[in-house]
Amino acid sequence: MNGSCFKDKVIVITGASSGIGLASAELFASFGAKLSLAARSLDRLEALAARISPDSSRVLCVKTDVSVEDDCRNLVEKTVEKFGRIDILVNNAGISMRALFRDLDLSVIRSLMDVNFWGTVYCTKYALPHLLASKGSVVGVISIAGFAGLPGRTGYSSSKYAIRGFLDTLRIEHLYDGLHVMIFAPGFTASNVRNAALTADGSRQGETPRDEGKMMTAEECAMHLARGLRRRSREVVLTPIGKLTVWMHNLFPSLTDRLEFSYMAKEPGSPFRK
Repeated sequence: MNGSCFKDKVIVITGASSGIGLASAELFASFGAKLSLAARSLDRLEALAARISPDSSRVLCVKTDVSVEDDCRNLVEKTVEKFGRIDILVNNAGISMRALFRDLDLSVIRSLMDVNFWGTVYCTKYALPHLLASKGSVVGVISIAGFAGLPGRTGYSSSKYAIRGFLDTLRIEHLYDGLHVMIFAPGFTASNVRNAALTADGSRQGETPRDEGKMMTAEECAMHLARGLRRRSREVVLTPIGKLTVWMHNLFPSLTDRLEFSYMAKEPGSPFRK
């Protein structure tokens, strides 16, 4: 892929210390972009920054908990202070869950909405004036669960649907302002998101119920993200099963419900069975 269009662009990436965020940071750095990287662990970010780019002047690391509004404001302010502009905001930070709603402590849904939805809202709110000035791009990394409800993931699906609704509306509001808004739905991608997923009581799952080796790699996912940004795509849905799920959900919703139930019930340790 020709990444010359990203040279010297200022790109903010949340959740940049692992998975899709880290892979995207490495890819955009190879294209010559300037990066502002956000995550809760500053030590980890700074250790990774040296690997991402040998030129420390082109990478900014900002300790950020996206569920905290002041942290998101600080991230944007520090980025503009260092680089003078923002061209692309990638709202990637997120957490998942696995439990039936009937068993779920409501604090789990609040946590997912705080990180996934409100994190996207906060970062976008403070970056928006700069993105409008640069006629830049804002990306929301969601999931197929943001198009079709995923059983055992009520909080996760709710947060991803909310992000999609928020960004779709933002796109319309700025239809004639040159702002590019992209919904990015990777489908199942190899990452630590399932290891860190919350269970019914809010504790971490600790291990993934899926074979990560059979999933799309974070690096491949990052390449699709860059391609979507280069084309200023409205929506990017990845993986064959992801695309099929979205298509079937629109045309055959009842059948899709049954197929989703059967598919997810096959997970090892699934909280529900037929």
